[in-house]
Amino acid sequence: MRPIAPLVLFDLDGTLVDSSGDLAAAANAIRADLDLGPVPVAQGRNAISGGSSTMLAAAIPELTPEQHLPLIDAFLEEYRRNLGRYDVLFDGIAQVLEAIEAAGSRWGIVSNKAESLARLVVERIGLAPRCAVLIGGDTTPRPKPDPLPLFTACARLGADPARTVFIGDDLRDVMAGRAAACATVAATWTRPCACSPACA
Repeated sequence: MRPIAPLVLFDLDGTLVDSSGDLAAAANAIRADLDLGPVPVAQGRNAISGGSSTMLAAAIPELTPEQHLPLIDAFLEEYRRNLGRYDVLFDGIAQVLEAIEAAGSRWGIVSNKAESLARLVVERIGLAPRCAVLIGGDTTPRPKPDPLPLFTACARLGADPARTVFIGDDLRDVMAGRAAACATVAATWTRPCACSPACA
């Protein structure tokens, strides 16, 4: 087995977990309230890492950005109500986590999702006992692309950022990983890499 870094950190949505089903269900509940038909899960998949405003823009293109703003709270409430109902690990991720653990290394999560929501997702998909550290978007004063969340994750485990790998699917992940001096990997299994030229 090839050597694995002592610590491997993952972004959550769009990297470790395919949360598009949960987000699509929430968006379609809002569409129903607006007397609009449902949209397929794939329509919002590329918007997952952009947050609620980006997701609503993808799922309800009939409305303007200004019209999306008053819908955000209702969208988030729908999302919280069914959080984890449709979440699944991306293909191959279970084997990756097993390989990390078999090598004696640890893995954790650094997400921009609120920590309480991220923890609920991790619990519902059965990974909580194995996740060495979880940092959410509100765990530290500054979320990604600031490197502080990565520094915090490493500090909690006594890990050296320079010997840590960080994997994420968004430009903010690449920026945070590089600023923290982590070995940074752009995950492209859900879409063509949106990080270029940052990850070139």
